[in-house]
Amino acid sequence: MSIQPSPQPDYDKPVAYDVDGRPLYAHPSVEQVQSGTTTQGVHLIRPSEPEKQIISEETKLKHEESKNAWPECDLGNGEYIISVVSRHPVGLFVPIVMGLFLISLAFTMLFNFDFVLQSLQIPANTVDSSIMLLPVLVFSGFVMLGTYTAYSVYANNKLFLTNESIIQVIQTGVFSKKERMVSLVDIEDVSYSQRGIIEQMFNFGMIRLSTEGEGTVYRFKFVANPKEVIATLKNAVESFKNGRAIQ
Repeated sequence: MSIQPSPQPDYDKPVAYDVDGRPLYAHPSVEQVQSGTTTQGVHLIRPSEPEKQIISEETKLKHEESKNAWPECDLGNGEYIISVVSRHPVGLFVPIVMGLFLISLAFTMLFNFDFVLQSLQIPANTVDSSIMLLPVLVFSGFVMLGTYTAYSVYANNKLFLTNESIIQVIQTGVFSKKERMVSLVDIEDVSYSQRGIIEQMFNFGMIRLSTEGEGTVYRFKFVANPKEVIATLKNAVESFKNGRAIQ
């Protein structure tokens, strides 16, 4: 009497159904799994905490130095500043000239107070010129304060190049400041422009950064020597994307 081998089960057909009517299938044997006749999913266990990045002592030192020198920048762990792009002083020409003009005009009117009264057909002996000294001083003080405020707001607008990102600090008022940050890996294009003879003569212009994806554009005006700045930014972006150290 010969023993017939058991038929090979068809794993593609259900062998039973559960109480909800869903099909149940047979499972392949261990030998079949080892022979590669079936495919099984592999479940990977993800660690509960991400692996900590190893930061060298040199990087830590540069990070601390950058934080102490530029506390307004929100630097990540192991991030340090490589270059700082400031605005060209030519952008302060208008507010400084305007401030000096207003102060000079006020003192000119004070020293020629009698002539001003005559121009207004007011008898000179009816008004003492000494009473105008205090208003002129107060006016000059406000003008100087306004000029200094314009200088402070202008000078505090900076662009920081770090080993990981570009940070733009935007100062719009004495107590109004915001920060934009874009990773070097997200930067798609960097360029600059110089328009007019004034920008060419004093060597300043506008730099432009565009990002991938949504295509956000960052602009920074009145940059001194924009060609050199763009060359530095391009080198940093290419080095970061290729895994090289940024010089």
